[in-house]
Amino acid sequence: MVENYADLLDNVKRIHFVGIGGSGMCPLAEILHSEGYEITGSDTAESDTLERIRSYGIPVTMGHFPENVNGADLVVYTAAVKLDNPELVSAEAQNIPAVERCIMLGAVTERYKRSVAVSGTHGKTTTTSMITQILTMSGCDPTAVIGAKLPFIGGNSRVGKSDLMVCEACEYVDSFLHIYPAMAVILNVDEDHLDYFGTLDRIKQSFKKFISQTSGCIVINGDDANSMECVKDTIDEGSKQVVTFGFGRKNDFRAEITGELSVCDSFDLYYHNEKITSVALRVPGKFNVQNALAACAAAITLGVSPEDAAKALGEFRGAHRRFEILGEPCGITVADDFAHHPTELNATLTTAMSMGFKNVWAVFQPHTFSRTYTFLNEFAEVLSIPDHTILSEILPVRETNTYNIYAKDLAEKIDGCVWFKTFEEIADYVTEKAKPGDLIITIGGGNVYMCANMIMKKLTAKEQK
Repeated sequence: MVENYADLLDNVKRIHFVGIGGSGMCPLAEILHSEGYEITGSDTAESDTLERIRSYGIPVTMGHFPENVNGADLVVYTAAVKLDNPELVSAEAQNIPAVERCIMLGAVTERYKRSVAVSGTHGKTTTTSMITQILTMSGCDPTAVIGAKLPFIGGNSRVGKSDLMVCEACEYVDSFLHIYPAMAVILNVDEDHLDYFGTLDRIKQSFKKFISQTSGCIVINGDDANSMECVKDTIDEGSKQVVTFGFGRKNDFRAEITGELSVCDSFDLYYHNEKITSVALRVPGKFNVQNALAACAAAITLGVSPEDAAKALGEFRGAHRRFEILGEPCGITVADDFAHHPTELNATLTTAMSMGFKNVWAVFQPHTFSRTYTFLNEFAEVLSIPDHTILSEILPVRETNTYNIYAKDLAEKIDGCVWFKTFEEIADYVTEKAKPGDLIITIGGGNVYMCANMIMKKLTAKEQK
């Protein structure tokens, strides 16, 4: 396996992607294809992403077979692919270098003079999407790698012709330490992924290192104590430009909310406490005001005018699975959201409860045994916010249940909470109980969106009858 990737793409003609349909793999394949590399890929399930990949003329094999890597100069694989995968085994036998996706992302970002990496425990996808839309609508022609589909660009990636690139920088397993951006955007630093980090202090150490390997500007949440602790040494040294954003008057960029926190939120944008523009958002919640504020701070620092930033945000309609409204069959609003940490759930559910629905039905899929076990009481507290809470079984992802934790353990801590083993049971229950004027929102970092689709299908069928 390759560890040093400074010259990773030198003397390479053909690159094979194992798991090319992944949300993090498709954008890299698209970018490298546009640069003239011969790309091939494999995956195990058909998807819209694979259709997009094939539309570029990139051949995709269904299934992982040793012969798929024949003739490749380099192999890229996702973190979900195990090292005994037949294609990785074949690559090693043929002495073909193989690297994980995060390393390839680092290599690609190095090819852009003005690379912007968006990091933080919460809000990365939405903020990356907002920055991408602002820069694109402002004529900056950026390349972008986003963790979810952005309707504005018709996917989760964009290939531009400028020296500007925007990407998400995920802290899990220190993936973001493979990126050396010109600008780092740090939204927040919170306890998460403790199965890897163990402690908040170790998380802070990783963010400090990420800051240290950023060559230019740090755009950071000035209201978040953990974030500011991570950047303190940089500020003291005066070695890099540090731009702060937040609601407090001490920040370089500051938001003053002017409308009610409901379906659409508006705010005045201040720079050094002087109003520079007003922004009217189409996405709900104070957390989205903060995401928009971070996007404005980054884009304006890059040279975009405040007016252009405000105009683009006024047309931003959200990213896939970020409080995404799926429809209103039978007068019942159905939404889906990616939140899977107590802090994110608190933001999403508080917003949902402020939007004027008669009842809010929250369908939550706990994500990993370790996170559920570690934050059991915190999850119970935030899942008590909605009128009704329904739980699915815990999605194990990469873990085995050594914690002896189950959905029923969480349900017992929430008044009136019920849990079911299957999405079908949940969909039957909630579509029978919900009434016109209610909101049903499925929440979680796994495949709970499938439950949302079932709910939509059942309500639509009921409406047609």
